[in-house]
Amino acid sequence: MSAFVPALRALARPSVRRMVKPVVAQRTFVATPRRFAARPAFMEKEQPRLRLGAVAPNFVAETTHGKLDFHQYIGDSWCILFSHPADFTPVCTTELGAFAKLRPEFDARNVKLIGLSANGLAQHDEWVKDIDEVTGSAMHAGSDGSFPVIADETREVAWLYDMVDQAQIESLATAFTIRSVFIIDPAKKIRLVMTYPASTGRNTAEVLRVVDSLQTADKNGIATPVNWTAGEDVIVPPTVSTQDAKKKFGADNVRELKPYLRFTTLRK
Repeated sequence: MSAFVPALRALARPSVRRMVKPVVAQRTFVATPRRFAARPAFMEKEQPRLRLGAVAPNFVAETTHGKLDFHQYIGDSWCILFSHPADFTPVCTTELGAFAKLRPEFDARNVKLIGLSANGLAQHDEWVKDIDEVTGSAMHAGSDGSFPVIADETREVAWLYDMVDQAQIESLATAFTIRSVFIIDPAKKIRLVMTYPASTGRNTAEVLRVVDSLQTADKNGIATPVNWTAGEDVIVPPTVSTQDAKKKFGADNVRELKPYLRFTTLRK
C-alpha cells in the first residue's frame, strides 16, 4: 500500500521541460483523462469554510444517476457525501462495495448516499461492474445498493469541499482527491467531517454509528459517550440540570457519577 499513493500522484505529476534561458514555468493542470492548458479558474478562488453547522455548498454535477442538483438531491433527508481518489483503485473498490451493502441500513435512517470519484461517467460505469464482482455488492443501476457517484474529472467538486491533497496544490499539479466523509442533515448543514489519507480505507460501521448518534441527540437532546452504539445509555448534557433531567427522563432514570457526568436510559 505504501507504493499506492506515490503511484497515483505520479500519474498527475506534470512534466516541466528544462530551458537554457530562465523563463517563467507555465502552470499546467492535469486531470485524467482530460488535460488542461492552464490551472482552472476555480482553483484560484478561496474555498468556503466548511465548519460544522455551516450550510454545505451546493453544486450541480453529472453522476451515474444523471445530472443532479446536490441540495435538491438531499431534499428532506440526511446525506453522506464521500470522495475517492480514482476509479479502478484497490481501496476505493472495497469502500464503494461496503457502502452499497449498507444502503438498506442508511435507507432505514432516511440517509441518502452520494459518492465522488475523479473520473468520467464511462469509467464509473465500468468500475461498478468490478465493484459488484469483487465485493458481492449491488451497485449497478436499479439495484438495492445503487447510489449516485459524481463524475468529478476536473476536481471542481473536490476543490469546493476541500477534498484535495496539499502537496498537489503546492506543486501546482492535479488536485489529488483524498478520502473525505461529510454527514449533512436535512437543513443542508454539515454535521460531521472525517478525512482520511488515500492509503487508509474508511470504517463504514463508524459512519453509520455517527448517524445514529446525531439523530438520537437531535431527537432526545442528549449526548453519546465514547464507543456508544444505538440502544446503549446516553449522557445528560451539562446544559440540563439534574432536576430537569429527572423530570424529562424519570426520577429513577438519571444516574449521577459526577455533577457534570450523568447517564440515562432512553425509554421507548
